[in-house]
Amino acid sequence: MREYEFVSLDRHDGIATLTINRPDKLNALNAATIRDIGDAISQLGQDADVRGVIVTGQGEKAFVAGADIGELATMGPVAGVRISRIGQDVFRGIERLGKPVVAAVNGFALGGGLELALACHLRIASSNARFGLPEVKLGIIPGYGGTVRLPRIVGRGRALELILTGEMIDAAEAHRIGLVNRVTEPAQLRSAATELLQKIVMNGPIALALALESVAHAETTSSDDALRLESNLFGLLASTEDMREGMKAFQEKRPPRFSGR
Repeated sequence: MREYEFVSLDRHDGIATLTINRPDKLNALNAATIRDIGDAISQLGQDADVRGVIVTGQGEKAFVAGADIGELATMGPVAGVRISRIGQDVFRGIERLGKPVVAAVNGFALGGGLELALACHLRIASSNARFGLPEVKLGIIPGYGGTVRLPRIVGRGRALELILTGEMIDAAEAHRIGLVNRVTEPAQLRSAATELLQKIVMNGPIALALALESVAHAETTSSDDALRLESNLFGLLASTEDMREGMKAFQEKRPPRFSGR
């Protein structure tokens, strides 16, 4: 298992935990950290023993408090485009992993940190978490997918309010508007994320991957095209051993033993 400078990986019972590890900088995303995240996600995607992933931040204060302002302050136009696209590609890799990814938001999720959480498929927040996209206060806009994913998750009006004001909201408000799926006490955050992911990965891994693909595709195409892909994926699953096992287990009133084939 490769070692990273700003990311740590832990694997246990089919679940990997990817921890952003720059607590002295509130886990802010510099170029090296984004590179580490991208490499780690690629590694997890190739690991057949990993069925799901938790993304979280080191320490009690921050999930990821934003991008590294020291790096951004010196960028010119060409560098700005490059920095944005590198971050977008890494976060798109999370979204397209083909395995469920849960963000365990343990504190501040601001700017690039919120964009990282948005790229995950589900979000659980500790009660002390805070969310925001404060980029306009710095004279820029979110560049790692925030203007795209946030409206799709919470709706255009609420997303624009957060983006245009740059203000923070707490975990309770984030839950109310659908930004996070659940809120827990800080001490229970990791266990709650693990429990949710364990429930998910008990299901057929091919079915999970294709469900994620179908939902993602539906966000970017017409209803007719989305329904057509859903039908094709539904039919494709009928060719798998997992489908036979799932149906047989249901008929025999026992838990299924999925093989991912």
